[in-house]
Amino acid sequence: MKIAKIEATRHLIENEVPLLRKKLTWPVVFVRVETDTGLVGYGLTGGNIQPVGITETILREIAPLVIGEDPIATERLWHKCFYRLNPRYQTGAFSSALSAVDIALWDIKGKHFGEPVWRLLGGAKQTIDAYVTYGLSEYDRDQIVEAALYWKGEGHDKLKMVVGADRDHVDTLEDATRIRLVREAVGDDVELMIDANCKMPFHKALDLCKRVEPYRLYYFEEPVYGNDALLLADLRRRISTPIAAGQNEGSKWRHRELMVNQSVDIVQPNVCYVGGFTEAVKVAAMAQAFNLPLSNGGGWPHLNAHLMAGVDNGTRVEFHLLMWRASNQIFKNPPQPVKGKVKLSDAPGLGLTPDDDLLRDTVLA
Repeated sequence: MKIAKIEATRHLIENEVPLLRKKLTWPVVFVRVETDTGLVGYGLTGGNIQPVGITETILREIAPLVIGEDPIATERLWHKCFYRLNPRYQTGAFSSALSAVDIALWDIKGKHFGEPVWRLLGGAKQTIDAYVTYGLSEYDRDQIVEAALYWKGEGHDKLKMVVGADRDHVDTLEDATRIRLVREAVGDDVELMIDANCKMPFHKALDLCKRVEPYRLYYFEEPVYGNDALLLADLRRRISTPIAAGQNEGSKWRHRELMVNQSVDIVQPNVCYVGGFTEAVKVAAMAQAFNLPLSNGGGWPHLNAHLMAGVDNGTRVEFHLLMWRASNQIFKNPPQPVKGKVKLSDAPGLGLTPDDDLLRDTVLA
């Protein structure tokens, strides 16, 4: 079996969001890898950063290197692409591009062997914890509370909300107020997480942590600029809230930096950005050596669930409201979280079938 063709297309998916009148869009780069035996694998990566660069890297750089090769040889193909195209260990568009292709190759591998990807990765468990990232910056105070109560009413006991939404004018008092209101509304039996998406200077992140310490957050995700490993380590020593980071890091080496510097309590490789499943399992093994758990951040649950289920230290997968709803449109009937859990299927590969009509209607030139 050999790789016969690779397609990569950009899309913009519209999502209806509870309590908001306007639809919110989410970009994606979708990849299709065809083999000469008829097996087809699917992968994707987020398209909100350098989408044209990602697409062109796949079509002009990666495809010529792997077409004609054995798709099952994921380690060899990853090595070939990385050291031909990225010999100085940079990340950016290349890492996202390689991720999408590698995901599609694992999909083919699973279909070839008749096994789901999560089982090929180790098969640690078939059902995993799921949390909902519902707390969008577009919500006002009343809406963020109403939405939290809605998701709790649906049986979800793990919720995450965005903080530090305006990078240039971080308002820790407003963020702390929103967190307090949500905690008072949902009670103590719901795990709350917050995510700054690397938008806070150190002193603001520290101030927010001090303000919200009484609300017993499960973790604070990516609080400071650039996932600065030394700043994260300093912050971690000063607070009681666990720190999680790594969702957009493009290599195992960046994750190693976070671990060696004792910057995180929870490691967050995302298969759509770190280099696919091939790289993510190495991050998982390294994290295990540091006695650290994994938690999915950065969305795309229907792909990352396979990593969290496959490895022993995988814990929970993120159903980010926008990427979750976009993924529900891209794929037909993917697994859904029920009362804080999601069970993966036994279907070969990723077990996902794309909606070709939706992809055709949302493609960008």
